[in-house]
Amino acid sequence: MRPALRALAREAWLRPANLVAPLFVTEAARGRREIPSMPGQFQLGQGDLLKEAEEHARAGVPALLLFGLPARKDARGSGAWARNGAVQRAVRALKRRFPGLVVMTDVCLCEYTSHGHCGLVRRGRGGAFEIANDPTLELLARTALSHAEAGADVVAPSDMMDGRVAAIRAALDKAGLGNTAILSYAAKYASAFYGPFREAAGSAPSFGDRRSHQMDPGNRREALREMALDLEEGADMLMVKPGLAYLDILREARDRFEAPLAAYSVSAEYSMVKAAAARGWVDGGALRDEILLSMRRAGADLILTYFAKEYALDHPQGA
Repeated sequence: MRPALRALAREAWLRPANLVAPLFVTEAARGRREIPSMPGQFQLGQGDLLKEAEEHARAGVPALLLFGLPARKDARGSGAWARNGAVQRAVRALKRRFPGLVVMTDVCLCEYTSHGHCGLVRRGRGGAFEIANDPTLELLARTALSHAEAGADVVAPSDMMDGRVAAIRAALDKAGLGNTAILSYAAKYASAFYGPFREAAGSAPSFGDRRSHQMDPGNRREALREMALDLEEGADMLMVKPGLAYLDILREARDRFEAPLAAYSVSAEYSMVKAAAARGWVDGGALRDEILLSMRRAGADLILTYFAKEYALDHPQGA
């Protein structure tokens, strides 16, 4: 078949317009520290974030997702909703400089708490520590509201607390910020694919794990129930995370829900490709493209990926 005819008949395309770039921002005015396990990714000071955003915009990447790295942490994660926190300052600066850029913000406490968990921690029965779901909801809503007030277009709760979408939607509506969209990490699995991210964000739990609130990798029906619940609570978009190991969930979600659907191509997916390519074991660009296209083919409308700028520079018209 001739190339032009193959292009006409192709079922799935991936274009830079489908991509969202996750970036890590600190409270420092300047600074650019490479993340050892994620070559080519950086912890960025406020000024360096603007430079990175400009490079992404010039490459054709239309959206960023911000993760904040506070200078200080405490048990409640109070830096998450601080007016002059890393994310809040970054959002204001980005919207001033690049008003057409879509700015998304991660809403969770794990980067901000001294213990590294996604919510408040308390002692449960038998003296064991547990996540206090309901008291955490107020803090997540405060965090999302602070991001929206700074100008975020989309807030993305990644904590997996029960009821957090409803709490955030209520807070946004009450403040007259109902146009701020919610991208829910609706099907977020307790995965081994997050290791490099936890180094990048300094968010590894100091004790225990996150299996009490993140999903069991063996569960499929639960993911679809969680997605339906989040839509009922007011989510505008849904996410499956990780992307590559959960393409079946992505496909079923696409078949069932009309809402925009996102896949997160997570840190270990990026790191594995980079490590293998550096050793000459694989064609890194071709492998990257195939992984991202698989998520698009499975039904993702948008893909959050650390490859965003790289892919856009290599394929300005898509592939």
